Amino acid sequence: MVDLPWSVMSVGILIIIVLLGILFVWRMSRELRSGFPLKDERTQMVTGKAATYAFYIGSYFMIALMLMDLLNREFQGAPLLDAGYALVISLLVQNLTFIGLRLYFNRIGDF
Repeated sequence: MVDLPWSVMSVGILIIIVLLGILFVWRMSRELRSGFPLKDERTQMVTGKAATYAFYIGSYFMIALMLMDLLNREFQGAPLLDAGYALVISLLVQNLTFIGLRLYFNRIGDF
């Protein structure tokens, strides 16, 4: 890891969270002013389908990650995978899968 003190890293994380919050509020206010409904039946269906697929893909990824860690530890004597890194990787896979699938389902139209 980088040798930055935690106080500097905490301030950086706080700044990123505040910027993302401002972006989210700005985007929501822009959509509200547009006059279109924020969620219609199609949007809810696309989001639900993307969430279901992302849940399954993320679950299978976590199972594969645990199996890979178990096999590496048993057969190669590798040290146990750090839980923090496993959680971060699993969350990234699941969230990026959801975002990608939602964009994909929005573009393909009726399905």
